[in-house]
Amino acid sequence: MSQYKLVVCEKPSVAQAVAAVLGAKQRGDGCLSGNGYIVSWCFGHLAEISSAEAYDGKYAKWRRGDLPILPDPWQFQLTKGKEAQYDILRELLHRTDVSEVINACDAGREGELIFRTVYYLAGCTKTMKRLWISSMEDAAIRDGFKNLRPGSDYDGLYQAALCRAKADWLVGINATRLFSVLYHRTLNVGRVMSPTLALIVQREAEIGAFTPEPFYTVNMETPELSAVSEKEKDKEKAAEIAAACKGQTAVVKSVERKEKTESAPALYDLTTLQREANRVLGFTAQQTLDYLQSLYEKKLVTYPRTDARFLTDDMEAAVPGLVSVAAAICGMEAPEAVNAAQVCNSKKVSDHHAILPTASAAKADIAVLPLGEREIMKLAARQLLCAVSAPHRYAETVAIIECGGCLFTAKGKTVIVPGWKAYAQQEQTEKPLPALSEGLTVEVTGFSVKEGKTSPPKHYTEDTLLSSMETAGKEDMPEDAERKGLGTPATRAATLEKLISAGFVERKKARKAVHLMPSQVGVSLITVLPEQLQSPLLTAEWEHRLKEVERGELSPGEFMDGISEGVQELVKSYEIIPGAEVLFPSGREVVGKCPRCGGSVTESRRGFFCENNTCRFGLWKDNKFLAAKKVTLTKDLAAALLKDRRVKMTGLYSEKTGSTYDATVLLRDTGESVRYELQFDHA
Repeated sequence: MSQYKLVVCEKPSVAQAVAAVLGAKQRGDGCLSGNGYIVSWCFGHLAEISSAEAYDGKYAKWRRGDLPILPDPWQFQLTKGKEAQYDILRELLHRTDVSEVINACDAGREGELIFRTVYYLAGCTKTMKRLWISSMEDAAIRDGFKNLRPGSDYDGLYQAALCRAKADWLVGINATRLFSVLYHRTLNVGRVMSPTLALIVQREAEIGAFTPEPFYTVNMETPELSAVSEKEKDKEKAAEIAAACKGQTAVVKSVERKEKTESAPALYDLTTLQREANRVLGFTAQQTLDYLQSLYEKKLVTYPRTDARFLTDDMEAAVPGLVSVAAAICGMEAPEAVNAAQVCNSKKVSDHHAILPTASAAKADIAVLPLGEREIMKLAARQLLCAVSAPHRYAETVAIIECGGCLFTAKGKTVIVPGWKAYAQQEQTEKPLPALSEGLTVEVTGFSVKEGKTSPPKHYTEDTLLSSMETAGKEDMPEDAERKGLGTPATRAATLEKLISAGFVERKKARKAVHLMPSQVGVSLITVLPEQLQSPLLTAEWEHRLKEVERGELSPGEFMDGISEGVQELVKSYEIIPGAEVLFPSGREVVGKCPRCGGSVTESRRGFFCENNTCRFGLWKDNKFLAAKKVTLTKDLAAALLKDRRVKMTGLYSEKTGSTYDATVLLRDTGESVRYELQFDHA
């Protein structure tokens, strides 16, 4: 019997590219086969950690008393709509003619988890190999299959991925249920989402608290340059300076010229490319990632989910050829001298090198690509041209001019060698100064007083927020921490989209930029969340420890014990914020005023309850006393009882006689419980 090697890819499109290289051309049900290989695929995560109610039916209802939920053992369930492909893979994994299994899912933490979950859920024990590539080019795929590694080399990566998934589940399920139950509305809490939201809320608080302060400068105008005085807080003082200078001779006191050098920038990792695409093109982080993923699957760029900005040393010889490809993509001339060494540093590359156009892109018709993909392709190509170019050299000149006893400053900039900036999309902002020398008299055409104001911090855009996520908590983390900031390059875009879909953050257009602004409920959530769930240190510490798990320096059990203890402490110690009902208004119609605390009573499915979280007053619709009298507690009846504490009623049912009677129903509240009494009119 012929023996096959089963190759499992993350997506059908990747499987087709791999199958073409391997010569597996025969189509089957959910797979391609031939030349000794069967190539199949997942659709992302085919299975995921089971929902809470799968562990115990009581978890179908959200109650604080059931928290914390700590699964033991953990269970997985098939992702809805993906059962058929899992069944195909399970059957392939158990075929007697399959001798070994090759994990060809994306070469990263999530790809490892996607494959291993299916492999273990199916109960497979066959030899496992790992394909680890950074490009979908045919040559890279062929080379990867020549250098397959034992699957066991990535056991640490899998354990780290599994720990991350379990920990996110524990924090997400328990914290979301805790705060949702306490504050009577769905409040999604996550270890990356919540600190990111806190950054946005804090920025808006800083803007709101900012008081602009006016300042004034005196501007000297001449035919060839403009010079400005020091800032003055007093408008009258500035006006006095301008008046004193009129008609006076302006003389150059000093001229200082400094030559400066700006080194070429590094190549893009995912975050820096997302930031640049947002700033220059207005793309969201998720759009940029989607365009990159599509380009990767078309073999036009290298692996997108990277945190490295350099190439490995063994790629140095290939750089000049890639530079020629990049120049063609941009429609520009390649640099005369390509400095390949300055973009290669193996010590600064972990799983994947920086993002590059591939050699295959030279043969592609870039013009037929969708506009978004084309623009991202050009950004990546332009960055390569910048990164291998000579430094940018310029001279900065500062002239001090005296007039009427006041000093004015004029600045100019002259480019000596454009270097890498010949390829950069940057405008020249400073003009060169005319030839000036000490003692030279300057012709003045006039003076003017200009008012300015100190500026508040700027609203976040996706560009600036991604930057803050990357460095959040950095100053409080140890120097040797490998993972700092909030999340990873691969997860930050999804975090932003979750915040927006949950209603915590809104995108608001303002002139050329799109600002990220917290909603009212987003601000309220941060107000009630404890510090440990807002702090970027939590997720940064997680990422640091997950790296230790990956390297085998920390056991998965130790990592999970720490997470479980944190969740238990949160559920046990958290106390509701007094008066928090004003933070989370239900929006429901107010039926009356609470007799216990004066708060608003509103209707819900089971009765009429006070919206003050610390007050437990309520009128239940299924009250036994009223039910026995065949009285339905309507909104009008509840409103009357809350207003006057008494309502005259006719047709009350007597259980003893089976007849009806009239009486006044009285509402009595003891402060701990509510009861009803009857009062009869004996007149």
